[in-house]
Amino acid sequence: MLDVALDAGVSPETLRKIETGRVATPAFPTIAAIAGVLDLSLDQVWAKITRSDGDDESTRASRGVRERLIS
Repeated sequence: MLDVALDAGVSPETLRKIETGRVATPAFPTIAAIAGVLDLSLDQVWAKITRSDGDDESTRASRGVRERLIS
């Protein structure tokens, strides 16, 4: 996680907060930078957060980041 945060230009604490849902609506440039580091298109990120699986958007977003970090 440290490498992803540093490569994206965000603090590890910010990434941790996004991952755990403590930042419900991260700034677009932050998400774009993280997506770039994880080699995800913004379309892929959007698809992850708009799935209708009963979770709210912030939970889906943080789960998508968390899944990518641990895979």
